[in-house]
Amino acid sequence: MKSALMSAAATAALMSTAALAGDLTPREQQVVDLLKSLETGATEPVAIVNPDKYNQHNLMVADGLEGLGAVLAQLPPGQTRVDTIRVFEDGDYVVAHTDYNFFGPKIGFDIFRFEDGKIVEHWDNLQETAGPNPSGHSMIDGPTEITDLDKTAENKALVKGFVTDILVGGKFDLLPTYIDGDAYTQHNPQIADGLSGLSAALEAMAKAGVTMEYKTLHGVFGKGNFVLTVSEGSFAGKHTSFYDLFRVESGRIVEHWDVIEEILPADKHANQNGKFGFR
Repeated sequence: MKSALMSAAATAALMSTAALAGDLTPREQQVVDLLKSLETGATEPVAIVNPDKYNQHNLMVADGLEGLGAVLAQLPPGQTRVDTIRVFEDGDYVVAHTDYNFFGPKIGFDIFRFEDGKIVEHWDNLQETAGPNPSGHSMIDGPTEITDLDKTAENKALVKGFVTDILVGGKFDLLPTYIDGDAYTQHNPQIADGLSGLSAALEAMAKAGVTMEYKTLHGVFGKGNFVLTVSEGSFAGKHTSFYDLFRVESGRIVEHWDVIEEILPADKHANQNGKFGFR
């Protein structure tokens, strides 16, 4: 009976990702199925995780399958929802952009590293769902189709330059090099579309005494027109991890999603791997 229930759960997981399945690589599908298993309870997708080597960078979760199992045990039965909206593979890494509901609605980015056909490492960033923003966009809606595969390297370089020059370097005079005026769709729940929306938000933050500082760019991952960056800095005086997803079109950044998470102090870490540490 138990095996029948698990098979039914696995089938439900596969059906729920059918809309994505046609365009997914095997690794992308494995990640989508693994995340969906948090909702369905299916055990088959967990087999993709290396039982002897699974390094965890979520600072609240211990290493290995034991740490993953402890998290699964805490999820309220029948109340967890997982819908992965975007997923892409870049070398040994797979990035997923997911709409979660466990202990309340959240938006998350997950990054998994594969080695010898198994997942051996995991990073993530989670933020409580908010919005819609002043332009009516949610934190997760918008285009999902991956295009321009031949421009992956070019688009990653463009986005890396934007983060390095603008967000870290503060060279705002270079903004027109990266973004074409107000032809820019924003999914941050506090910011309206366009450079005008970004400027208004920054002014409001300054008046409120809230600062946002990007200090270090740790990782750049991309496929075609989508590029994710992982950065470290501070927000409102708190040590912060920034995950920013950009959509690029015709050599310009045209859309942005993000998830911002406070980094726990060292004495509250459940593992010793750190929040970043990409290879």
